[in-house]
Formats: sequence, structure tokens, C-alpha cells
Amino acid sequence: MCGEPAFPRHRLAGLGDEAARGLDGQLAALGRLDWGALELRTVDGVAVADLDARTFRTLTGRVRDAGLDVVCLASRIGNWARPVTGPFDDDLAELEALAEQCAALDCRYVRIMSYPNAGLTESEWAARAIDRVGRLADRAEQHGLTLLHENCAGWAGDRADRMLRLVREVGSPALRLLFDTGNGVAHGYDAFGTLEKVLPHVAHVHVKDAVRTPDGTVAYTLPGDGRARVADCLRLLLETGYGGSLSLEPHLAVRPHEGLRTRDDAMALFVGAGRRLERVLARLAPYARPAAVPEGARE
Repeated sequence: MCGEPAFPRHRLAGLGDEAARGLDGQLAALGRLDWGALELRTVDGVAVADLDARTFRTLTGRVRDAGLDVVCLASRIGNWARPVTGPFDDDLAELEALAEQCAALDCRYVRIMSYPNAGLTESEWAARAIDRVGRLADRAEQHGLTLLHENCAGWAGDRADRMLRLVREVGSPALRLLFDTGNGVAHGYDAFGTLEKVLPHVAHVHVKDAVRTPDGTVAYTLPGDGRARVADCLRLLLETGYGGSLSLEPHLAVRPHEGLRTRDDAMALFVGAGRRLERVLARLAPYARPAAVPEGARE
């Protein structure tokens, strides 16, 4: 981008495993984009919480040497593979592991979801999901962390009223929202309308775009080429002084929930999507307002 950017590079991030399986490739992709932050989900196909101590120490040093901040750890807590009737101890154990890793990485955000149903009534599903997220938020607050609930899988994944109810009933400063621009297309709801309703609670953003194909499946596109209203979402965030990060998750080469783990051209696709995001932001520069400090952020 030329001139004054609409969004500072140190707050542009990416889910590294969308660019490469290994840490070398993940760091290289962010380096090619000259962005300032990394969001970690897996390394060499291993969830970050499951990395052994030696591997994690090496990772911490490599990320530090690359001059990158780690803006978020994308956990499996409450995700599409963990129904609300599953063992809660798995999520508690994962959060404890991530808390140690966050301390080492100087990272305060952990991405979660709110548990797919498994045969319960809607009211039972809601009660269990809210209870679990509340107990997780209590643990997170003890560790100085903030959980970010994504508009994806689970009870509160695709409805603004449920997202707001979740935040309200949990009632913890350790719970905020993560807004993904492309999830509405994939899950069949109006993501922009959702963003308008939940905006004050959004602390982190994933950027992707997508279209529905004639056969009803979802195809992911470069930011701005799909039907997710990416530019409108970003304009709204810029106009209101959004103070968090924008984390690229293009799903062009990696879609874990669909079994697509990597492609040989993953880095090129990731970097291309990043360049497109920069161009979209450049066009939105006239709408940018000074960023507010996110609630609970470090000074």
C-alpha cells in the first residue's frame, strides 16, 4: 500500500497454517507480506496446545526472532468436533495448556466456539453451552486471558441474539467476540447484519470471502471477490475505530473442518489473498477513524 495505510501493518495478522504446515513457511508468509502478527492454530499438523515443551520453546524463539507478535491462539475449545455433550475436561485441559503458552508468547487472546448440539433440546443446549463458556471464562480471567467466541460452530455461532445473550449471561470481561467476515456465507446467515448488532463486543476479526455455488457448496475467494461483503464489514470497523487486529484466514488452501489440510501452492495463495486485503483496505482509507483501545487491552 502506498501513502498512509488505512490499517497499520503491525495489526495485520494471519493464521499461519493457512500458508504452510511448518513454522518456517508460516513465518516466511508473514515476512513476505511484511505484516506484524501471527495467529497460531497448528504447526506441522499438530494443534498448538498439543505441541511438546521442546517444540514450543523453539517456536517461541523463532517467532520472537522474526519480530512477530502472536495475536491469538486458535483453540479447538467448543469447535465443530466437540459437541456440547462431549467431555468438558478436554476443553479445560486445553485452556490450561494454552494459558502457559500465552504467557510465554505475551498473547492474551484464545479463540473458542460454543459447542455444536448433540440431540439436546434448544433450551438444554443453550444452558450447557452458556455454562461451559462461563466456566471457561472464569478460568481465563484467572490467567489474565480473554476468550474470543467466533461466529462459527456452536449454539451462538450463527445468530446475533445468541452471541449477545452469551456475552450478557456469562458477564465476564474475559469473554469477547471474534467476527469472521466469511462465515455467514458458509453457514447461511447475513454476516454484515450480524456485525452491525454485535460490533461493540468484537475484539478480533478474521478475514475471508466466499460464494455459494450452484450445487449449494461453498467456494472461497480472494477478499472482495465473494458475497461476504468484506469491504462493507471492513468499512464499518474502520469507521467505528476498531482497535483490534485483522487476521487473514482465506481458506483457499486449508480448511480443517473439510479435511483440506494443505496444497503445494498454499503460500502463494495466502500471500495473494493478503495483497488483495491490502488493496481493499487502501480503498477504504478515507473512512478510517482513530482506533479505540480495545477493552481490557494492555497499555
